[in-house]
Amino acid sequence: MTDEPPLRRRAAQSQAGDEPHSLPASAPEPETVGPDPMPGGPVPLLAPRDGTPEPVATPAALADVVARFAAGTGPVAVDAERASGYRYSQRAYLVQLRREGAGTVLIDPLPLGDLRTLDEALADTEWVLHAASQDLPCLADLGLRPRRLFDTELAARLAGFERVGLAALTEQLLGYTLEKHHSAADWSSRPLPDSWLTYAALDVELLTNLRDSLALELEQQGKQEWAAEEFASLVLWGAQPLRPRPDPWRRTSGIHRVRGARAQARVRSMWYARDAIASRRDSAPGRVLPDAAIIAAAEMDPKDERTLLMLPGFGGRSVRRLARTWLEALAEARTLPDDALPVSPAVDGPPPPHRWAERDPTAAARLARCREVVTRIAAEHNLPPENLITPDSVRRLAWTPPDEISEATVVETLYGYGARHWQVNLIGGELTLALPEPA
Repeated sequence: MTDEPPLRRRAAQSQAGDEPHSLPASAPEPETVGPDPMPGGPVPLLAPRDGTPEPVATPAALADVVARFAAGTGPVAVDAERASGYRYSQRAYLVQLRREGAGTVLIDPLPLGDLRTLDEALADTEWVLHAASQDLPCLADLGLRPRRLFDTELAARLAGFERVGLAALTEQLLGYTLEKHHSAADWSSRPLPDSWLTYAALDVELLTNLRDSLALELEQQGKQEWAAEEFASLVLWGAQPLRPRPDPWRRTSGIHRVRGARAQARVRSMWYARDAIASRRDSAPGRVLPDAAIIAAAEMDPKDERTLLMLPGFGGRSVRRLARTWLEALAEARTLPDDALPVSPAVDGPPPPHRWAERDPTAAARLARCREVVTRIAAEHNLPPENLITPDSVRRLAWTPPDEISEATVVETLYGYGARHWQVNLIGGELTLALPEPA
């Protein structure tokens, strides 16, 4: 292992005659993907080398894909496109896969229901995803669950890369640039434009090449076992649906400006009215009514349609059509008895760190010592502090340390918070020393 940043080390290797940016065997030749780049610069990747496939949308076409991918070799690159800014649900509206010997496929899951036959064909295959935690839940909804995976974003974080987006890593490690201007598109629309399909296919075009490059980087830094533990945890927990948040309305943007329990009740009432409409329409809540409009109404408490529609965010035609719904929500909050008004939620865990010095100066000093340990050890091993140990784990440990502080009790506590073996081995002992007050 070395303390040199990865990019600096690769540059030194290149000067020594190594070719870390040589084109991967499965990459397209530069002249097939766009105009000539600047000398020595990255090559724009504008089209898949096998062309952009038509989306698979029939059982017969899916059966052919299953057979092809079962006969393929090596890892399978997987990606999914959602429509988070447009739809209420987080379902996948397009699934992309690529495997050596099978090529690239785009699957439209809407007419197919589920993809369990494909999952069975890939049961013994390593899946390669970028930022896997974002896609695993929607893939699981389709019956796609990896048994082994490699997350290129997480691997890059463990290897110490500062920029871990797919486009940035593809450029740094493989010498190709990817366009990302369709990443926020409405993938639920049909038919999907050809340019969107090309974008989707390119997302998996070089993903296995990127995996190989990052695997080598991790091996050179002695971090392959760390990555293996992280990937195994993703397989175990990554596809689990998110637990519903208590009082989700409290996350309304701008709610910090709303003073008083009665005004907060107005936020709550309007939030749930909007959520019911968004769920029924399968539309993103912000497209039904912006958060800013909810906050404005909660602050002003309008009692008639004319006053309501004068507030910011209520000018759109679709919002105006729902004026009665918004006024009824406000009226409901207005008539609530005092004992039905929102109360401050019970805190699960320590308070916000900025309040520690006032509430418990000893715990605040303990947290500062623990954070210093985390920052130092993370820097020594060239990885982000939050990947060494989650900030929430550090806060919980510092706020409520074990009654008897020893390495065994601290290690047990960290495991209870979900820390992996490699993390505990690196940091458990030094956190044990940081918890007691200095003599």
